[in-house]
Amino acid sequence: MNAVKAGGKTAQLVADPEGSPGFRPLYKQVRDLLTRRLAEGFWAPGAMLPSEQELAASLSVSQGTVRKALDAMAAENLIVRRQGRGTFVARQDDERVLFHFFRITGDDGSHVFPESEVEDTGIGEARPEEAAALGLPPGATVVRIRRTRSLGGRPVIAEHISLPAETFAGMENRLDLPNNLYGIFAEKFGVSIARTSERLKAVAADGETARQLGIETGTPLLAIERTAYSVMGAAVEWRRSLCLTDDLHYASDMR
Repeated sequence: MNAVKAGGKTAQLVADPEGSPGFRPLYKQVRDLLTRRLAEGFWAPGAMLPSEQELAASLSVSQGTVRKALDAMAAENLIVRRQGRGTFVARQDDERVLFHFFRITGDDGSHVFPESEVEDTGIGEARPEEAAALGLPPGATVVRIRRTRSLGGRPVIAEHISLPAETFAGMENRLDLPNNLYGIFAEKFGVSIARTSERLKAVAADGETARQLGIETGTPLLAIERTAYSVMGAAVEWRRSLCLTDDLHYASDMR
């Protein structure tokens, strides 16, 4: 058993024999510990991490264990490895991270991040679907953001976003929100997005969406419902994106 400091607390790394009840590989324990450090702001977005050798020495584990932990974190877009430079905490505005979460591409394979215009923001008691997606208790409030996203100057996505008001206090008063909300989540609220879960469904445009996108009511759309999770696994964003796909694709690379 190894005891190390993480964010002012002592964490235990337990080298259990494989196959024992509750066995958790040591590299996964290291991954969890380093992830907690990211969530607690021990390293800021963009900061360079200590070398594998330094981390291994500080955690009293092998360099190979640290390497496996960092490999897992890189696969989750929590860190970015730059050849010959080192390992860095991922910025939420890093282009690779942005395109990891935005999967709409042109029919020709082009991949361009969209422009965004906030239509309105507000705050209110969570509706049942918002509370369910965000894991909120009865009576909790959410910040709501409605915006239009365009590609090449053409409106193609009508987006509705819900955030826990307790976590994102003040967002309801801003209409100058940046295109990349995940950047402001990290910089202003200390919330970094680690993963998302999405559901897709074919729908027809209602009157409000038709006006927002400048299309006819009933036009076929792709509805994408996304729940985004922080590095500690908390649901922190639920969004519904209604997308025109007459010359666009939803692209997902499976590995």
